[in-house]
Amino acid sequence: MNPLAQVLDQPAPTTPLQIAGALGFGLLIGWYIYYINRYRRGDIQWSDLVTLVGIIGGTAILALFPQGTDLFGAYGVGLAVGFFSYFIALIIMVRISKNFTVDWFLDGRRKLPDKKEYLPEVKTDVGGVGMVATRDETDL
Repeated sequence: MNPLAQVLDQPAPTTPLQIAGALGFGLLIGWYIYYINRYRRGDIQWSDLVTLVGIIGGTAILALFPQGTDLFGAYGVGLAVGFFSYFIALIIMVRISKNFTVDWFLDGRRKLPDKKEYLPEVKTDVGGVGMVATRDETDL
């Protein structure tokens, strides 16, 4: 192969600005994915998994950040950092708050202004039988 053709076929080196952009884009997508999954209203479906895989590793992402490049690596790091920083931010805010405890992560429990605990509607499905347990402020 012609040496000039080899030089022309090689991708341009990535710049720090490109890597920072890929990292920032990954941070944004990771943060938003955690947000979407945290505040979903319905049960998890297979279509949710397909959508998530499409967002994280879809054709558009691979076109922007080719696999095996520094840009794809920066995107992956940004995705992980963005996803987990959302969770860490929640932990810090719950820890600081006087109205929430670690139980909020488990079942949504919180303290009302009158210091009583409030447990929002909990939906469970045990053995194929749907059960709904509800509590409102008057039950406390």
